[in-house]
Amino acid sequence: MMNLELGIWNLECVANSKFQIPNSKFQIHNSNLRFPPFHWWRTVFYLIPAITIYTIVLGAASIASSLVDRGYFAHRCARAWSWLILKTTGVRVRVEGLERIAPGTTYVFVSNHQSIYDTPVLFASLPYQLRIIAKASLARFPVLGWHLRRGGHLFVDRHHPDRAGILRRWRALVSQGLSLMIYAEGTRSANGRVGRFKGGSFLLAIEAGLPIVPLAVIGTRNVMPKGRLRTEPADVVLVIHDPIQPPALEAPTPRDAKALADRVHAIVSAAVDTRQPSGV
Repeated sequence: MMNLELGIWNLECVANSKFQIPNSKFQIHNSNLRFPPFHWWRTVFYLIPAITIYTIVLGAASIASSLVDRGYFAHRCARAWSWLILKTTGVRVRVEGLERIAPGTTYVFVSNHQSIYDTPVLFASLPYQLRIIAKASLARFPVLGWHLRRGGHLFVDRHHPDRAGILRRWRALVSQGLSLMIYAEGTRSANGRVGRFKGGSFLLAIEAGLPIVPLAVIGTRNVMPKGRLRTEPADVVLVIHDPIQPPALEAPTPRDAKALADRVHAIVSAAVDTRQPSGV
């Protein structure tokens, strides 16, 4: 692999230079040669094969464990998979504020979403049994849907949400000491700014009475922003903020959820805007 990377680096040097072939009428300029960047080659010929192997091996172990386990071992596989991906890609993660959350407590972790690398960062960095809220369409995949459901992950139909059913399953997870991880924007940010937080998850958090932990993931856009296949090594910071206890309301309304969502959004957005370089 080292020889391959050196060879690619040499090709880039040639592509960015102007040279002549001795005893020849031909002259090759850098404008006539177009080689993809080094990190594109690195992604295609090194990272993708490596991540594929990690996924096959750990995915098989995770699925097999689901026959006798309800997601605990699968989560350990997910953490190992995340750690391997970060190390292979060259992502260095610094976690700030881990002392603000108590071990053994059930939380709703709410994070911004800049890159598909956010998930490996969160799974590798948070020492909690995490479950996610996934799109209902994933449940239709024969093996994946069964595996996620068996592991305790929740499915939500955005067009026809069953709030009562989700809340019932949510409380069942809480009774097992499991925490939830939510990307409240609903999708990855195209420009790095924190988008509007949707209120549905916050309404459920109020009804369940679970503390919310705002998370700010900063720097994953440098690794792989939305719309780009190429990955690059980078430094990433995960800022864990103080937990927020939702108001105790017997019949919370969408307005109550929006107020809580706006409060959490302000905390996360301020951290991202302050720590993330302009234009990144």
